[in-house]
Amino acid sequence: MSKKVLVAYASKMGATAGIAQAIGDELRAHGHDVDVLDVARVKDITPYDAVVLGSAIYIRRWRHEAVHFLRHHVDELRQRQVWLFHSGPVGPDKDQDQAMPPAVRHLAHEIGATPAVTFAGRLERETAGVMGRTSRQPWPLQAGEVITGFLARRLASGNLAGDVRDWDKIRRWAADISAAIEATQRSTWHRPPAGHSSADQPGQPGVPSRSTPK
Repeated sequence: MSKKVLVAYASKMGATAGIAQAIGDELRAHGHDVDVLDVARVKDITPYDAVVLGSAIYIRRWRHEAVHFLRHHVDELRQRQVWLFHSGPVGPDKDQDQAMPPAVRHLAHEIGATPAVTFAGRLERETAGVMGRTSRQPWPLQAGEVITGFLARRLASGNLAGDVRDWDKIRRWAADISAAIEATQRSTWHRPPAGHSSADQPGQPGVPSRSTPK
């Protein structure tokens, strides 16, 4: 039996959106009914049995709208299976796991989600310039973020430029999610009590291992 799954994303330059689409495609290939949406467009998660949320990560920060989504829907997300990912690393550290920002880590703990999986990103001249201030940003821009836009344009002209997203790794992770969703149909799945994350319960039905496919 298929499940209704939301794959929501917060993307600055389109790379994270592309990853979300690939995850959605893989889940559909496994028979699930999937919506892939910009997280800013998601107002209600009632129709969904499971949620996958991804955010671009820059200077150890998630996109504001992704954090807002977790905070706004924390009670509802506790009643669903939830997976998190973030993307952005390029260069020599592209395969290194990135820690969740403190606010995201706290919310993931409240929801009962395992730590976010890290996917490598994309850095190209055509899109690097939009990493600085935009008129649509509703929150104050820190000085570091202004510099990031300048540095991104410089780096995109050097040997860090390119698309290093690992599509095989992304699809394998999505397939693991599908398997975990399907496992809930063969066993009784429940959220751990408040204050206990699923990461503290190895083998929790419906939650894949915190290790990522290599």
